[in-house]
Amino acid sequence: MTRKIRLQVWAALMCGGLAGQVAADAMDGNKQIFLIDKKGKAVQIGHIVFNRTGEHVTYQLHMDHQGKFKDYFLSMKEMKCLEGPELMCHLPYPYSQPRTVTAADMSWLSHDLLFMFKQPAEFGANFWNGVFYELQVDGEKIRGKARAVDLNHLASPPADLAIPPFGEAERDDIEIASRWLPYLEIR
Repeated sequence: MTRKIRLQVWAALMCGGLAGQVAADAMDGNKQIFLIDKKGKAVQIGHIVFNRTGEHVTYQLHMDHQGKFKDYFLSMKEMKCLEGPELMCHLPYPYSQPRTVTAADMSWLSHDLLFMFKQPAEFGANFWNGVFYELQVDGEKIRGKARAVDLNHLASPPADLAIPPFGEAERDDIEIASRWLPYLEIR
């Protein structure tokens, strides 16, 4: 092996190791969770504790429902909602799940951070107006961008509880300019 090739292999290993360390830092310890509007203003909605055990990372999510959220009774269901140009109501995933993540797959965490939006003057809940934050590690942060989902799919348990029900096929692009809080950040 020539010196040049050895240096290239060493550089690739170092970059991969550093990337893995950054992902580990993004998913390690106590982090704050924010929803972010189109102008960059952040609203803290809770915190999360990541716990690494070997290759697995588990998490405990703590939403601050007593803080900025207000109680609403919509379509015969009590909901915790953020008030702004639209209501953003948190809908916790209702079924058993492992609460695990990897740098490549944060689907379960996205399912715990499901929201529904509605105009304040609209009557009832519109579960087809679901918001799924598609999450990915970005340096030492986890960032999410809103995607549209139909929360009516959660009316009954999925056939296989081990598979997150909102896969890529169930997610649609959302018109970011029309949403109040189109981004999520964990830092």
